[in-house]
Amino acid sequence: MKKIDLLAATALTLFLATPAFAQQQTATPAAADDSQEYTSANEIVVTATRRNETVQDVPIAITAIGAAELQNAGVDNIRDLEQLAPSIQSSTGQSSATGTTIYLRGITTGGDNPGFEPAVGVFIDGVFRARAGVAISELPELERVEVLRGPQGTLFGRNTSAGALSIYTAMPQFETHGYIEGTYGNYNAYGVKGAITGPVSEGLALRLDGTYRKRDGYIKDANSDRRFNDIDRWALRGQALLDKGDVTFRLIGDYYETNEVCCATVSVVRGGLAQVINGIAASQGRVGIYTGQPSDRIQAASPNRNYGEKVKDWGLSGELNWDLGDVKLTSITAYRDWRALRSQDIDFSGIDRAYRDGYKTRLKDFTQEVRLQGSAFGGVLDWLVGGFYLHEQNDLTDTVRVGNDANLYVDSVFNALAGPSFGGKVQFYGSLGPTVPTPGAVFLNPAVPNSLAALQAVYGATLAPLVGCFRAQAGTAPGSLCVIPGFPSTPIPGLAALAASPLPGAVAGQGNNNDQFGVKTDAFALFTHNIVNITDKVSLTLGARWNHERKAMNASINNNTGSCTFFNQVRAGNPAATAYANLLKQLGIFNNLYLLSCNPAINTEFNGNYTDSFTDDKITGTVKLAYKLSNRLLIYGSYDHGYKSGGYNLDQATFDSVLLGGNGPQGRDLRFGAETNDAFEIGTKFSPNRAFSLNIAAFYMNFYNLQSLVFSGNNFVVQNVPKSVSKGVEIESSIRPSKNLTFQLGYSYIDAQYSKSNNFTGTPLQGQEGRQFQNQPRHTVTGSVTWEPQITSGLKGLIHMDARYNSEVDIPSSNPDPVTGHTAIRNEGYGLINGSIGLQSNDGKIRGEVFVENLTNTFYFISGFAVPEQTGNYNGYPGYPRFYGARLRFGF
Repeated sequence: MKKIDLLAATALTLFLATPAFAQQQTATPAAADDSQEYTSANEIVVTATRRNETVQDVPIAITAIGAAELQNAGVDNIRDLEQLAPSIQSSTGQSSATGTTIYLRGITTGGDNPGFEPAVGVFIDGVFRARAGVAISELPELERVEVLRGPQGTLFGRNTSAGALSIYTAMPQFETHGYIEGTYGNYNAYGVKGAITGPVSEGLALRLDGTYRKRDGYIKDANSDRRFNDIDRWALRGQALLDKGDVTFRLIGDYYETNEVCCATVSVVRGGLAQVINGIAASQGRVGIYTGQPSDRIQAASPNRNYGEKVKDWGLSGELNWDLGDVKLTSITAYRDWRALRSQDIDFSGIDRAYRDGYKTRLKDFTQEVRLQGSAFGGVLDWLVGGFYLHEQNDLTDTVRVGNDANLYVDSVFNALAGPSFGGKVQFYGSLGPTVPTPGAVFLNPAVPNSLAALQAVYGATLAPLVGCFRAQAGTAPGSLCVIPGFPSTPIPGLAALAASPLPGAVAGQGNNNDQFGVKTDAFALFTHNIVNITDKVSLTLGARWNHERKAMNASINNNTGSCTFFNQVRAGNPAATAYANLLKQLGIFNNLYLLSCNPAINTEFNGNYTDSFTDDKITGTVKLAYKLSNRLLIYGSYDHGYKSGGYNLDQATFDSVLLGGNGPQGRDLRFGAETNDAFEIGTKFSPNRAFSLNIAAFYMNFYNLQSLVFSGNNFVVQNVPKSVSKGVEIESSIRPSKNLTFQLGYSYIDAQYSKSNNFTGTPLQGQEGRQFQNQPRHTVTGSVTWEPQITSGLKGLIHMDARYNSEVDIPSSNPDPVTGHTAIRNEGYGLINGSIGLQSNDGKIRGEVFVENLTNTFYFISGFAVPEQTGNYNGYPGYPRFYGARLRFGF
């Protein structure tokens, strides 16, 4: 966003706020009476401090979204919240189940690997959800959502170093209510959801929610009539509420299932290897890489591979609240079982290079939280103490395998890039036919036209002695030709036969068969959160949490990749293989051949069983000072120390290879360290009347050893960054001049970057010192308006619109260009507009509306990446196209 855009956004907020405030100051008596008929927009009760307080009374940067706004915005899952809160952002990668991440204030950790834990904790009805992707299921009817910005390490369990997202669903009622809602839209979208609640007895009420939703995919396959990124999901949720006055108990059971095709990508930037892929595909009557515009939303995929994704998720939780007089006891017990089964065409092209089939991941979590709270010294001290326990079992079966074109792709790459240097053509695995020689055969046969002259032109005068030594070692020339010191001149048995024949290749289906990973986590915490009311206007909050965590990892790596055979012989010291490898190293092609033929993801060198474990102990805490200048104005300052535990990257590609200078695979190679942060914040909350509020927060957060998921060129790894900083300002305003009209406005400026003091030389983050985090806009503006005009005595209209503007960002794909400073993929500043218009009864129980998402059909990228094994090729995950349809709701 340019400076003029920033000024315009700020002016818009103040312009809309000021007249509303002035209007209320001169309101007529009739308007004053009107105001008693609705709940003010700034009176949402939240439990961010585990106490019932309004948003305006809590010295925390918090966005609270009520049930009506959530319904009007059509929020079905947590990703929909972006339109309503400027500091929150989500991203989806290779999987909507395992690859969804949530950002707050520019900070996130996550990726397509269940070993990564989030920096933003997600809680649904007080139950911690271990991964962001686990929490993206269809949401039932909601009571409210609280977005807590900044570290929440005292009260909100584990891994909330960036913030927390707390979701509260509608509870059972002691009056009979219910609804059913149907939706139909473009892309053959349809869905139905509903609920019924009511009393069973004087102290027992039940509730049942259900939903089913289906939609065709919006990304086409260039090689078939398939569509990717569809929706096919259903969920059931049952609740029981026992209310005995001093004791209440809420039991929740839910089940969720999907059977979808996700997540396809589009080609954005194509390098030299794109021609190789298209050549292979064309010979088989297919498209290799679609070369049209990314906005066409077309990807070329292998017809025999898919992106199937099935999720099953269920859980039970029980919340007990017991009023013991001066003390209140709260206990939340939960068990959750989440599993996903995926397939994936991981070469992202129409050739059959590599794929996943039967990738399985499962998370089983048991959590227990107990809190005691009360007051002392005549209300001067509002105290809370508690404990938390988590036991998690994280299991993964990985199945990266090579396809039918695996050898052909390697041979074609070297033939295209290195062939001219070897007399015109070259291959290693024989897939190009008997007329194309291997490099060894080129050296052993001087009759190959122009081979030696071409090689000398490329590699210089030293090539002739090198060739002479190689021929001598192979026994095809006199030893006197070997004049390079250190090279033996005597023949090496088997070298001639090895060099004159194709290397052992891969057979389709070889690779991981299977890799098994398991991580067991036990986490304990003791915490206290206390508010000292120094005076009626001044309060001091003191909180502390002791975190103890132990992780134990086990892995069983099982690969049978045939194209690793030659390299295993080199590693074992086979004389013939070693001599051949030395020649390839002198020519500078050994490493590339190794990485393409025996990729770290399927390298048989890593076969074996591994274990590792570690323990973390950390104390986190908070200090907040709040001063209520009046009932209308609160100012506060705070310090928070946050923490996120270390973990394991469950990917064999994280191991290092002896042949590339490493010390070989070890269990600790998969480990990454914990991150911590120190966060400072000052803020003000201003609410001169019930119709208007203006909240401003300024923050500065230092992160140490930030867990950053990066692409190393061959695989995704976690790099602990020594120091990173996120700082900025957030402004939120709620304006409700009458019961029928509501405005919500928000703006955030977030400067989140890796500190200049870091030294990323030789790492995947090289060149990003002092740069803004990729995919994090500096400026974000959100706004919504809801107007419900009275049309007749029993009928109201409904007009709702919400919008979000993100300034330009670089999308994770490549290191920044040294000239432009940008990555290969980026989004210019763009806006998204959603809206609905309809009619409803006065009580809102019956309503009909038409709606649209992404009204202007804006094209943008959610995320992006460098395509593995395809240097110069970059793909992006496109955002949603325009969706529209109609909804009907009948309630009683």
